[in-house]
Amino acid sequence: MSGQPQGRKHTEVAVGVLIRPADDALLLSTRPEGKAYAGFWEFPGGKIEAGETVEQALRRELHEELGITIAGAEVWKITEHDYPHALVRLHWCKVTAWSGEFEMREGQAMRWQQLPLDVAPVLPGALPVLEWLTQERGLPASAALAVSTLA
Repeated sequence: MSGQPQGRKHTEVAVGVLIRPADDALLLSTRPEGKAYAGFWEFPGGKIEAGETVEQALRRELHEELGITIAGAEVWKITEHDYPHALVRLHWCKVTAWSGEFEMREGQAMRWQQLPLDVAPVLPGALPVLEWLTQERGLPASAALAVSTLA
């Protein structure tokens, strides 16, 4: 990315795109109070700790945040986003199998969503992924545009 401050390091983040097999709905949750962009809707996940793989980090984060155990995860896409508070490299994983009951352990809200989303605002780093999912599902580009205009 051009325009990065020299020496600014990426924060590596594992992100789960949870897709409910019954209806292809996507799980989004809000960012908790006290965090940057509190109240914005996002796909769940978090920082990859030293020595963790993307799958290990995602498994840990989803258990800590949502109380579920995922069956597995493979990286689907990698994007970067330069937020004022952090330069992040997002490792996006589609997840379609998990066990356990959803518990919002950080006081966040969660919603299963179809495209276009009806929640806003959406964390800016998630917009490219929403556009790809819109394309994959053969939805009109206006569905992704509707998502973008909410943020």
